[in-house]
Amino acid sequence: MLKHSPLDARHRALGAKLVPFGGWDMPLQYETGTLAEHRACRSDAVVFDVSHLGTVRVRGDGAFAMLQATFTNDLGKIAPGRAQYTHLLEARDASVIDDIIVWWIDEVTFDVMPNASNTDRVTGALAEVHASGVEVDEVTESRAILAIQGPHARDKLRQVSAAAAEIGRFRVGTVRWHDVEITVAGTGYTGEDGVECAVPRSIAGAFWDAVLAEGVLPAGLGARDTLRLEAGLPLHGHELGDGITTLEANLGWVVSWTKGPFRGRDALERQRAQGLTRILRGLAVDGRRPPRSDQPVLRGDEQVGVITSGNFSPLLEQGIALAFLRPDVAVGEAVTIDVRGTAIAATVVDPPFYRH
Repeated sequence: MLKHSPLDARHRALGAKLVPFGGWDMPLQYETGTLAEHRACRSDAVVFDVSHLGTVRVRGDGAFAMLQATFTNDLGKIAPGRAQYTHLLEARDASVIDDIIVWWIDEVTFDVMPNASNTDRVTGALAEVHASGVEVDEVTESRAILAIQGPHARDKLRQVSAAAAEIGRFRVGTVRWHDVEITVAGTGYTGEDGVECAVPRSIAGAFWDAVLAEGVLPAGLGARDTLRLEAGLPLHGHELGDGITTLEANLGWVVSWTKGPFRGRDALERQRAQGLTRILRGLAVDGRRPPRSDQPVLRGDEQVGVITSGNFSPLLEQGIALAFLRPDVAVGEAVTIDVRGTAIAATVVDPPFYRH
């Protein structure tokens, strides 16, 4: 049985095309279409319903230590009222079980935000760390999460909630709207400025309506994917997942080697010592043809990699891709992509393809 967002009826009323995603029935696009939604996010403001993301609330005096022992990044680099990107690794081989945002709400309260299909694996990993006096509760279905993104997102949100619009990038705060508390973080998945609002179910529909009333366009998973690809952001199941480590995904900056033990550290240290056999890079295609996942990347007649995500970039008007390549394939080097038997030219680049 698919789960449904608290905003499901509103999506249907707007003519959204809904698709299964991570166990949820979520909007792929609205009547405006993915290209229009993508361009609106780059030029104005859109709102995504991302209620399919998990929320695991970790609370108690030992919560900080529990998260430090579970995830790769170091919460000691930030403080309450901040957010941090981090990874959960498989202990055996350092595969990335999930990439996660942690919202540090107050001294002893954290909201851990996993991807849609990985919430149970995250709660299971947290349960392995024995910490007395720490409560771990999944609260995913108690709220909706609205991601309001784009260069004019804050200006338009300010007409709905001035306090929410003032939450800065990678900051976290609570605001009141219609006498109900909302948690707001300056995070997103588009490469644009904006916020994500965790809104209790009781007012989720009213908050969504108020945001749309300010001229913010609803956008679906299709635009979210092309936006994150332009921004060079990884997607679990493509650039991250079973058999893929943080180092291979070129995200070593989310690993703290100085904070002490964490799940998967020993396996990741072994890989660091042995050296990588592949690393994630970007590919900029000479032309508009979109590459796709699993297509081979060639240097001459030799395969040197494989594409993990590819699409047409509405902003750059060319094909772009992320790919695992051999480490000896240099940035700036010319390669070809085998697109169903046709070789298309591309150049190896460092993501992002688009920078705000």
